[in-house]
Amino acid sequence: MEQLLSQIINGVQVGTIYALIALGYTMVYGIVKLINFAHGDLIMVGSYVAYLSIVHYQVPFPAAFLLAMLVCGSLGVLMDRIAYKPLRARPRLYALITAMGVSLFLEHGARNLPFIGPSFRRFPDVFPTQNYVLTGSVTVTNIQLFNVAVAVALMALLQYVIKYTRVGMAMRAASQDPDAARLMGINVDRVIATTFAIGGMLAGAAGVLLAVAYPRLSPYMGIVPGLKAFVAAVFGGIGSIPGAMVGGLIMGVVETLATAVYSQVAEGVFFVILIAVLLFRPAGLLGQPTVEKA
Repeated sequence: MEQLLSQIINGVQVGTIYALIALGYTMVYGIVKLINFAHGDLIMVGSYVAYLSIVHYQVPFPAAFLLAMLVCGSLGVLMDRIAYKPLRARPRLYALITAMGVSLFLEHGARNLPFIGPSFRRFPDVFPTQNYVLTGSVTVTNIQLFNVAVAVALMALLQYVIKYTRVGMAMRAASQDPDAARLMGINVDRVIATTFAIGGMLAGAAGVLLAVAYPRLSPYMGIVPGLKAFVAAVFGGIGSIPGAMVGGLIMGVVETLATAVYSQVAEGVFFVILIAVLLFRPAGLLGQPTVEKA
């Protein structure tokens, strides 16, 4: 029982990170109907921005964390302006293929930068690890508490922005009907850029949290977490912000429990659950069924 509780605690930490990444996927899809496969690589960018800031420029960790979010948010807007915006009126397949190209460009571009390179790098210890005993042999570390607290705070802030601010109302309007939003005076292009910025900032934050918990950096470190977060977004309901949160948490817990039982099949367990859910609820757990326009 105690081992199960320990695994669940670790799964919640991983799940909140997946949820942050999944939010970027689901927000962009909700407005422009684009699966931005380059989104996962922003995790890598955020990790390296924080790493270089701390190691080479002695920037305090909180400032490095914010800098990573700002750089990833700006990069998200830049990706939209250069790669996706010119293809907005083209078939969606064009943008999908372009997203794959942007992903490869970021990965191999980072690999060839002299201050990153192909070798693994270790993220610095930003604060000493401390263990807190919950019960018996069940412990929780300050790193787990920090990661969960920051992730939950960012998700709560996003929910506030979406529900109670003018930007959030514009995003919801553009998501429901972009043409009607334009007729109401909403600058949809600016809303899309804001969405990419917010999604990029969340991915950057997730990258730093991932580096703090698992301090091994590489140019390809965003591929697997990005794929899992995308699956979590589909599981929760692509286009649904609460669905992305729920999907990320469930995936983190299921993956951790499956690893504890039999690590060789852990990677595939969640995909089996995803297939089962989509067979009976194609829109995902919290997604709303939609009809594609001809």
